[in-house]
Amino acid sequence: MTKRSPAHWMMAIATAVVLTACSTVHPEPLPAQGSPPAGLGGVQGDTLDPNWVPAGFGTLRQDDIALKTSPSTGLQVRAIPLDERIIRLLSPDSYRSLRELQISKEAQLLAIKERNRLPAYSIWYVSFFALEQGETRFSPQEFIISNTGRDFRPLDMVPLTPGFGEYRLKQREVQSALLVFDGQIDVNQPVTAQLESTPSVTDWNQVLQRIERERALVRSRAAAKR
Repeated sequence: MTKRSPAHWMMAIATAVVLTACSTVHPEPLPAQGSPPAGLGGVQGDTLDPNWVPAGFGTLRQDDIALKTSPSTGLQVRAIPLDERIIRLLSPDSYRSLRELQISKEAQLLAIKERNRLPAYSIWYVSFFALEQGETRFSPQEFIISNTGRDFRPLDMVPLTPGFGEYRLKQREVQSALLVFDGQIDVNQPVTAQLESTPSVTDWNQVLQRIERERALVRSRAAAKR
């Protein structure tokens, strides 16, 4: 047996430590605002941002973070920002369903990225619901989000329901799509929306207060779990 020098064994131990560290699984950086797990926005989230919280500890419902408008008595619109920092505050089932929804549409969302070539995108899950009998028409291109002193129109959209592209609804019918906006929308600032010149009925400041309360609770639950 060949005798090894102390220097040789020190080198072997150091190499083993490095290899062990490299094999440790680290959490993947969180996606940027509005981005699906694949990184539609192209910019990774800052894990030091205080708005990031662990997933799986939220209790909010989708309606708790929705922006709603009713441009006519026969049409209602609900829009949910698919910002990772916000949807992590939803109940685990709701969070999982929205993440899986984004993953299922990853190819279409990345194609939109290639066409528009912007550094980041804001994705909204928007549903149109008809109340009245007969046919109700809607125009998703006219769903305008106002934020940070600007009006944002959809850059593109990914239909989620059959017949969405016909832009009409029967009574009690729902049509949904992912609407993709410029990533300069900041959902941590006041947000309003309008359709057919009718402003949203949601007070986003109240939504933000609800979000902040839930963030504090999520941190507390996560800390207790650890």
